[in-house]
Amino acid sequence: MKKTMVLASAAMICCAILSGRAGAEGAPQIVELAKIDVHELSAGYGSSKVVGSSVVNGANETIGKIDDLLVSSDGKQPFAVLSIGGFLGVGAHLVVVPYDALKFAEKKVILPGGTKEGLKMLPEFKYATQ
Repeated sequence: MKKTMVLASAAMICCAILSGRAGAEGAPQIVELAKIDVHELSAGYGSSKVVGSSVVNGANETIGKIDDLLVSSDGKQPFAVLSIGGFLGVGAHLVVVPYDALKFAEKKVILPGGTKEGLKMLPEFKYATQ
């Protein structure tokens, strides 16, 4: 009898835990998937190839280097952190441009209409300390 009560109690506790967990999960979420041409995508640029790349303008003048890639806090918009000027990272001015502003052609990263002077006029980007 005592053994039956222990087993029944354990079964009720398990049911309570499992039903409580299910309620805490909330409404089911739907994830939208998109069909992607993986063969075409494999010929694209990975982040390891983009970061460190020189950025040129329409006149093929080097205007900076991609220092980092960032995603907005809502995870929806990508940005490129460009390093302008400086020597070996010393004295460089970091600025942020929308990733969509960059064009990729002939194994080059192009910022159409970009100039070093124009980029230096943008607010300097500093990483958050926390």
